[in-house]
Amino acid sequence: MLEPLSKQVFMAELAEFLASEEQNKKTFYPESKNILRAIKSLDLPKVKVVILGQDPYHWPGQAIGLSFAVPNECLPKPPSLKNIFKELSDDLKIAVPTGASDLTGWVAQGVLLLNTVLTVEAEKPLSHRDRGWEKFTDAIMDALNSRNEPIVFVLWGSHAQKFKKTIDTKKHDIIEAPHPSPLSAYRGFFGSRPFSKTNAALKRLGKSQIFWERISE
Repeated sequence: MLEPLSKQVFMAELAEFLASEEQNKKTFYPESKNILRAIKSLDLPKVKVVILGQDPYHWPGQAIGLSFAVPNECLPKPPSLKNIFKELSDDLKIAVPTGASDLTGWVAQGVLLLNTVLTVEAEKPLSHRDRGWEKFTDAIMDALNSRNEPIVFVLWGSHAQKFKKTIDTKKHDIIEAPHPSPLSAYRGFFGSRPFSKTNAALKRLGKSQIFWERISE
């Protein structure tokens, strides 16, 4: 999926922008080796579910290139992830996860954890918006949307939900809710039951369910 994109003009512009940020001694996350981790960790044919978020965590030691995920050893867990785990517990009637948090267990089962923007300046959310990442995400979503095999798209927050109009709902399923951040979780994320709804959609599509309690590989 990445090879054709690497030749696009916007990828060169993105690389130039990030190089400029480094030259200007600006800190951004995640570290370079993890920027494209979400795409590199899961081949297109294996994607069953896409969880689309906003941009990476902007505090040190958190962003690892998978939307909403942080290292298992990260403490405390970010509020958005805490809210995701609370909803997971309430939805599936399981204990709230307390240790594992890198979400690699989800990735291993075919869940693509993607943000609409893949980098962020330290302590400045959405600071790398409109720098080219949206074109990259558009290309990834277009490739997924054009796939014959159906996918369940989970869209959290207004930035993710902008993609709703481009998804072919004759093939794919959409599950949407407000972003799980503390600013919006009580406006409809809590009680949205995205995990059981996703598994119900997968069953309807003839695909195996995700064991959401399997947080880490």
